[in-house]
Amino acid sequence: MKGGYVDGFVFPVPKKNFGAYKKMASEAAKVWKKFGALAYYECQGEDLKPQSQGGMKTRTFKDAAKSGPTEEAWFSFIVFKSRAHRDSVNKKVMAYFDKKYADAKEMPMPFDPKKMVYGGFKTVVRS
Repeated sequence: MKGGYVDGFVFPVPKKNFGAYKKMASEAAKVWKKFGALAYYECQGEDLKPQSQGGMKTRTFKDAAKSGPTEEAWFSFIVFKSRAHRDSVNKKVMAYFDKKYADAKEMPMPFDPKKMVYGGFKTVVRS
């Protein structure tokens, strides 16, 4: 996969909202790709109990996402050519959603965005 920049997200989704989240994520994938993202992934946690890492204690994605007992951790990422490309694509995406939800008080979310961990990452090693 080509790409030199990735936006990454970790967040919990209530199990009861799986269908609503999948629908929202499917729409988002189409929008990001329409405006130039190279790839878009939404990944539901499955194997989240890490084995010992040479005796080191590791944190889990459930910890990072502050997932409660009725929530599942998700890891999502979007791939771009560069940070400048990411900024350009995200500007177009946000304008699209601002227009689409202009009449709504806020965009409906099937998860608590306050629990989301987000960051932009430059690619250092790719094979």
